[in-house]
Amino acid sequence: MGACMALCSIASCASCLCGSAPCLLSGCCPSTYNSTVSRLAFSFLLLLGSLVSVIMILPGMEAQLKKIPGFCVGGTSITIPGIENKVNCDVIVGYKSVYRMCFAMACFFFLFSIIMIRVRSSKDPRASIQNGFWFFKFLILVGITVGAFFIPDGTFNTVWFYFGVVGSFIFIIIQLILLVDFSHTWNQSWLENAEEGNSKCWFAALLSFTVLHYALAFSAVVLFYVYYTTGDDCTEHKIFISLNLIFCIIISIVAVLPKVQEAQPSSGLLQASLISLYTMYVTWSAMTNNPNRKCNPSLLSLVNNTPSPTPAPGQAVQWWDAQGIIGLVIFFFCTLYASIRSSNNTQVNRLMQTEEDQGLAADDHEAATGEDGVRRAVDNEEDAVTYSYSFFHFSLCLASLYIMMTLTNWYQPDADYQAMQSSMPAVWVKISSSWIGLALYLWTLVAPLILSNRDFN
Repeated sequence: MGACMALCSIASCASCLCGSAPCLLSGCCPSTYNSTVSRLAFSFLLLLGSLVSVIMILPGMEAQLKKIPGFCVGGTSITIPGIENKVNCDVIVGYKSVYRMCFAMACFFFLFSIIMIRVRSSKDPRASIQNGFWFFKFLILVGITVGAFFIPDGTFNTVWFYFGVVGSFIFIIIQLILLVDFSHTWNQSWLENAEEGNSKCWFAALLSFTVLHYALAFSAVVLFYVYYTTGDDCTEHKIFISLNLIFCIIISIVAVLPKVQEAQPSSGLLQASLISLYTMYVTWSAMTNNPNRKCNPSLLSLVNNTPSPTPAPGQAVQWWDAQGIIGLVIFFFCTLYASIRSSNNTQVNRLMQTEEDQGLAADDHEAATGEDGVRRAVDNEEDAVTYSYSFFHFSLCLASLYIMMTLTNWYQPDADYQAMQSSMPAVWVKISSSWIGLALYLWTLVAPLILSNRDFN
């Protein structure tokens, strides 16, 4: 590492070999580190923390830890000289551990979000922190995580639950924005392929996926009406399903209006169908948090045609239900896509704090080959950054809160902090986020018509 730093102090950063591990860890060549790799590295830290959280909440983990001699309070009674049972395994595993792990990740990314405010180019000294010093950043995350597990029980769990609700609300909207961007990019890419050749095949593929998305979305609506509106107190569910169905029909119609098509030729039913399907998922996810079991049957009870069991007091949190697993899959996809995205949708870029012209400039400078044939990294953000460092970290901070709520199934700690239970606020948070997300997608369609004096191309 010392040799690398000496090399960097003598020569320019461009002389660092691309991918040199000592240089990347030390951060001595930060500006040469490609921005996409930086985003992927931070996303990897988030996914690593998420994996640890999943392991901590697995059933039977506490029982296995208590088998370790001298580890958990109340664990095995085997006496080992110099070792005492001092670790509170109730905190190390279960929802409390997930709260603390995600608290550490949220603090870590929020710290970087504050540090990276108004970083305009790699010439800013703070850009070296963003694109280098990975070993030290990992140590900081580990240190915050260790400290989080010393937070005493009490009001922390309840207060952090509400932080999680608010953060997850915003992140669900960000997820929908990313899906809008993905669908726009997908549609435009396949339309370009159709223009280049074999148009029937590409148009058939577009039509097939559009029909599939709509078929799944409307099938979900039918199942929702059949299984989630049977109780006498399920009026809210009927309203949620009906309103979101109407909203999905509206955005589908608007997406193919002649004036919208004229202003945005790439808009179409593929995007609207994907957004409709995601909206139905959020609707389902919201209804599964209803504490009224008559309005919220479990999938197992539907398959076995038996009443849904009421969770017993103190029962462990079970996150591995269908909506939780699907939520994790969507989360991983959106996190990966946010790390590699390069969009030309102007409205989405403004919402996500990115600019496509900068991203295109970056693509032309990703790497250079020296006279010796060795690929060397070059600065692709010397003039301007390709994405907002601060907003990216803020998004990962919100993603940490979303993971926390997903793994604990949006359950709220009870007054004695001894159990977790469903709550109606979680239902309203998810439903309202779906409405705001639909409104944002509608805005991306009609904005060029309403603000005709602005350039959206």
